Amino acid sequence: MAAPRKTTTISSREFNQNTSGAKRAALEGPVIITDRGRETHVLLSTEDYHRLAPDAPKRRISLLEAMEQKGGPEYDFDIEFPRLPSIARPIDLGDD
Repeated sequence: MAAPRKTTTISSREFNQNTSGAKRAALEGPVIITDRGRETHVLLSTEDYHRLAPDAPKRRISLLEAMEQKGGPEYDFDIEFPRLPSIARPIDLGDD
């Protein structure tokens, strides 16, 4: 049987001031983040996350892989690029 994991509780302020410390603590067990005394988030190591959510993707895919849709429709997505304002201006060649 595995040893019990250490649970750490920190405030949002502590998390913002010491993110690297929270990440180190997450290697020992879950880190509960509170906001005004209420539990709002839990920080987990990727190992713990994948143990709890075994169907979660194990790695990020590249844009090329996503566009090729390897693995089926779970990578199906639409891309909409924002329209940029035109920066082209007419050129004044003068009157000859």
